[in-house]
Formats: sequence, C-alpha cells, structure tokens
Amino acid sequence: MLVELLVENYAVVERLRVRFHPGLNLLTGETGSGKSIIVGALGLLLGGRASADLVRSGAPRARVAGIFELPSDPVLQAILDEAGVETEDGELLIEREVQTGGKSRAFAGSRPVTAALLRRIAPFLCDIHGQHDQQRLFEGSAQLEMLDAFAGAAGLAEETAAAYAEWRRAGEELERLAASEQERLRLMDLWKFQRREIEDVAPQPGEDESLEHERRVLQNVTRLAESTNAAHAALYEAEDAALARLQQAMRSLEEASAYDPSLQPIRDSLEPASIAIEEAARELQHYIGRLESDPRRLDEIEARLAAIDRLKRKYGSTIEEIRAYLEEIKQKLEETETSEERRRRLEERLEELGRRYEEAARRLSRRRRSAARKLERLVQQELRALAMEKAVFGIKLESARWSPAGIDRVEYLVSANPGQPPGPLDKVPSGGELSRIALALKTCVAGGSSRRKTAAPPRTLVFDEVDAGVGGSAAETVGRRLKQIAAADQVLCVTHLPQIAGFADHHYLVRKAQSAGRTVATIEELGREERVREIGRMLSGRKLTPEALRHAEKLIEMAAG
Repeated sequence: MLVELLVENYAVVERLRVRFHPGLNLLTGETGSGKSIIVGALGLLLGGRASADLVRSGAPRARVAGIFELPSDPVLQAILDEAGVETEDGELLIEREVQTGGKSRAFAGSRPVTAALLRRIAPFLCDIHGQHDQQRLFEGSAQLEMLDAFAGAAGLAEETAAAYAEWRRAGEELERLAASEQERLRLMDLWKFQRREIEDVAPQPGEDESLEHERRVLQNVTRLAESTNAAHAALYEAEDAALARLQQAMRSLEEASAYDPSLQPIRDSLEPASIAIEEAARELQHYIGRLESDPRRLDEIEARLAAIDRLKRKYGSTIEEIRAYLEEIKQKLEETETSEERRRRLEERLEELGRRYEEAARRLSRRRRSAARKLERLVQQELRALAMEKAVFGIKLESARWSPAGIDRVEYLVSANPGQPPGPLDKVPSGGELSRIALALKTCVAGGSSRRKTAAPPRTLVFDEVDAGVGGSAAETVGRRLKQIAAADQVLCVTHLPQIAGFADHHYLVRKAQSAGRTVATIEELGREERVREIGRMLSGRKLTPEALRHAEKLIEMAAG
C-alpha cells in the first residue's frame, strides 16, 4: 500500500508531498491541473521509462519518492533479499531521479538498484490502469492468476506448481544419468583393461621397496662377500682378530687383579664387548653362508619392478595410489553395471510424477474453464453497468505445454464496439475503456469467493480516466465498484465526475496556479467542507451555486449510505 508520495521538479510540479490512506483515495481538479501527472510520477517510481521531458524547466533533476507498506509475500521478500534491499518496520522507501540529459537513478531502501528491479517488484505493490500504462493486465500470467483467484483455485495452482517442480527435477536427474551413463559406457572397456592390468600385477604395499633392496644385494654379491669376510676375519678369524686381542687383554687384567682387586671392574666391563663381538661374528658367518649369486632371481626382480613401474607411470606414483585407483575403477564399473536398474527406477518415478502432475493440472484446468464462463458473464454485466453496453468480453483457454502454471494458456478478449471482433486487451484503443475493463475485472475478482476466503495481501490499484465517456447512473455504478474494490485494496482514482467523487474515503484536490511567472501544481487533502465545495464545483462549473452545494451534500450522504 502506498503510504506517502513525494514529487519534486516533475513536469509542472515543483514540490508536493502527500500521504495516502487505506480505502478509496480520489483525486479531482480542473482539466489540466496535473492529476494525471501524479499518476505518471507513480508510474516512473515503479520502473517506468525515464525521459528528459519529465524534468521541470530550469531544474537540474526530477525526483519521485514513495513509501510503501509491504505485503507479507515470501516471493517479494526473496527478490528484495537477493538485491540486498532492507526494509524498515515493514515499509520500503523507493526513489527515482531523472537528470536533464534523460539518465535516471533508482534507489530502494536507500540502496542503488536498477529500474528493472523496480519493474520486478511493482506488481506486488501497485497496478496502474489507465492511459495504456498497464502493469500486468496484458500479461497472460497475470490473467491466469486473476482467473485462479476468481475460481478459488490458488491452492490447486500451488499443488500443480509443486507437482511440476517435482516432475521436472526427476526428469533432469534422469537426463543427467543418461548423459553420465553414455560416457561411462564409452569408458567401460578402458576401465576393464585397467582393472585387469593392475590385478595381473597385483602390487602389494611396500613391495617395491623390498624388491629394490633385494635387487641391490644380488647386484653386489661379490663386493658384499669380500667386505663381510674381511669383517669376519677382523673380528674373529685373524691372528690379531679383535676378539683374540680383547680376550688377551681380559686375561692380562685378570692376572693383574690378583695383585690389585680394583682392576677387576675394568676387566668385567670388557665382558659385554667380548660377547658382542662373538655375536656379531656369528651373524656375519650366517650372512656369508646365505650370500650367493642368483642371476635367475635377479631377472625375476627386474621384471617385477619393471611391471610395477609401468603401473606407476599410468595410475599413480606409489603402490598405494595404484591400489586406490583400482578401487575407484571397480566402483565405477559397479555403478555402470547397476545404472540400468537405477535408470529403470527413475523412469518409473518420472512416469508416476507425470501422472500426478497431469491429474492436478487437469483438475485445475476444469476449475478454470468453469470459472471462466462465470467470469465472462459477470464482467459482461459489469461493463454494461459501466456504460459499455455494446462491449463483448471473452476468455479464451487453450491447451499449452506443461508448465508450473498448468496446461492452460489464457487470453482475455474484448470488443468495445459493435461489429468489431473480440481481440486482445492491448488492442483496446481507449485508455478509459481499458481502465473500465480493468475495473470490471477487479470488481468481479474482488467479489469472488476466493477473495473472501483467502487473505490476499492488499496492493495499490490506480485508475486514471476510468470515467471517460461515463455519466449519469453509470457514473454512480463506477463509484460503487471502486468503493467495493477499496474494501480489499487501496485504490487511487483520478476522476472528473462528482458522482464518483462522492464515494471517496479520502479526497484530494489538485490545483494548478501561477507562482513567480511559472505554473505550479499542488495537491491537498480535503476536509468535509472542502469536499462539499469541490464536488459542488464539479457539478456547477466555475460558479458555485447553493443548489450545487446542496446536491454535493446529497451525493456524499448517498455514497455513505
């Protein structure tokens, strides 16, 4: 709902600030006073096309700002969150500036945004009907939403959308599986070859290090034999072997300790060394006994290491990596072999979800077609009451491709003149006729059972030129219809007719005056007495007569009753 509107240096408006209220807000004033300019400024605020012509002569820029009370709509909130726009106490400040060169800037919640974002959130805040400035009425999606609202099918439409989303997700999963399966089938032969190649070698953890050590030993048997024999001789076999010299030293210390017992500990400390030398000599003897040249074993080791090296070049720098790759391709082969069963299950699920969606969509379609016939009749009646007796209104429903909105494509058709075949709404030549069609639709939908049963968030509905070509009792009918709509949504209406002005919950007067040699438009909210005088002026023209005032009083009283 629009709470406040500020307009600066826009066309003939120097500066005006006005607060609007829930219910029916009517703007009146003499022809050319600037009433429609205010509607145009609101359209600019909601993402309309910016032009240098909008800037007041001599001003550097035009500025329009509005405070909106936001509906509790999760979709709108998601859009604002995505754009990083913050709200305050459920209200949103929107601003738009137009420079003399035609460039414009937009702000939402004091954050720079694009005009495209304003157009995106506009349908949640305001519909402007009049002078061909239609926000959503021409869109098939909006016409479908309106039909669903009238039919009380919002819940069924949500069920259909949810079923479609689930069916689509299953289809996408099946597509991914099919694409993945094709690629895997192409790789299966390669994976099988790799598995066989690795399993034929079957490298074991640490095997390469063990083989490398054994190969070094076999390659150096002669040098090892010479070195170990020399070591054995130095420790044990030679005349001056370490063991013999150590034992001689121990005997000498044993003899000396007979004279000086303090030498006995020194002798005893050599005992472990003697034992260690004997143990080392035995180990060396055992090693030398096992040491022998084996060219056949060396060839086997060389071949085994070569096989492992081939695997390392292909599948990993270590045996652990090779074995990990083997497990990976085993898993891939297993997945490929079981993907057929998975694909079959997915196909069955997709078929079941498709049936579920189609069932919901057909129920929704039947509800729409039944409601469409009823809405046609009601709108036709409303148009006759709105001085469009010859107008023909129809709703064309055709089968369409599956979508979140169901299996229907809708188009509202109208013929405003006799002999003219019904055509799309955007072909209606008159802005006033289009506004009255919109009014008729809004009235019928607002009076539908769905509107009473569902708490649809209130928005701002703007009607300009809704009374074009209307007079007498038809004007009173237009006023009552606007009042009826205003019970659910905030309505802003520009009117020239006193019969409509009498129904206002809040009445605003737009004036155009001269100031410092320049034309300036102003707006003020009228009290009870000012309302009577303004409606009297609308009845009698420039000369306000007592009869006109009495008639104005009567109009206000009748509207209130």
